[in-house]
Amino acid sequence: MLQSDTDAAEVPGTSCERVEGRPRPRLTIGTPVSNDFTAPKISVLIPTYNYARYLPEAIESVLAQDFPDYELVIVDDCSEDDSGAVLRRYSESNSRIRVQINRSNLGMVANWNYCLSLARGEYIQFLFGDDKLADRQTLSKMASLLDNNPAAVMAVAARNIIDGDSKIVEVCDQLGAAGFHRGWEVITRCFEMNANIIGEPSVVMFRHELALRGFNHRYHQLTDLEMWFHLLEKGDAVYTPEPLYCFRRHGRQQTVLNQASRVGEREALLLLSEYHLRPWFMNHKRRRMLFTQIYSLRRHGGFGEDTRELESRLLESLGQAWYNWFWMLRKLGRPFQNLKRFYNKHLLHRAV
Repeated sequence: MLQSDTDAAEVPGTSCERVEGRPRPRLTIGTPVSNDFTAPKISVLIPTYNYARYLPEAIESVLAQDFPDYELVIVDDCSEDDSGAVLRRYSESNSRIRVQINRSNLGMVANWNYCLSLARGEYIQFLFGDDKLADRQTLSKMASLLDNNPAAVMAVAARNIIDGDSKIVEVCDQLGAAGFHRGWEVITRCFEMNANIIGEPSVVMFRHELALRGFNHRYHQLTDLEMWFHLLEKGDAVYTPEPLYCFRRHGRQQTVLNQASRVGEREALLLLSEYHLRPWFMNHKRRRMLFTQIYSLRRHGGFGEDTRELESRLLESLGQAWYNWFWMLRKLGRPFQNLKRFYNKHLLHRAV
């Protein structure tokens, strides 16, 4: 059944206008949600754009789950490929699937937030249109982690890194030991390692009620990491090293497109400016975190006048003597770090 909130419904695949302001009307495919419909335990949200090639794998991995209490909401951001036809086929054959096709291209962050606004579940599981769940028990295992750990705001799992042909090329397992991880400690480790050790939206299940703020529009690459920090200030993370997801790497991803402009580095500094004076950051690990960020700034030349002031403030907070000490330790430890990276990447086939 087709429903449209305007008189003229655009055909999926046609050209559409990009808008940065309020969302434009959308085309709904499938059964509308009634007010008396029982809310599911999990909302699986698939934001997608031009991923017709991979969408069947993503959708099938959800439909194959042994956990029955979920809804599948897919929002296509006005794709120009055959995504509309793929989604129409699935929505017509399964009433559990709700599909929205945007009439205008909202952009990544706005589309994520629109997905979130449609969710009715207690737990949220994002799944990008080019990723997939790796196990039939992914949803049940992740929901169980949250059920059994009330203080946890998110459940995180390791993931298989797959290529364009869905071949596993490595396993990414960065958060550490299985079990409970304090929220502020995870944030600190991300800063220390200058990396998102939590993972992408496709590998995290989180509590819906704590994420009502939505994703921050100021961020374009570290959008997920900023949200994870927002959640982890409210609670903790529970982790399983079992690879329950498949995260795909290919040349059309937004992260790849952003690398040339160094968007991620700029946004890491923005995050740092917001968090480095938090009271729970005032511990011995804070010095190493500050050094890592200052060192990265100097190594890459910074971003002009905007970051020179931040660099000066961070160095003043750390102290020149401590910077010199960590710089020496870094140089002395570099050969051992290189050996560890080689071992993990080429012998264990793990992400580094």
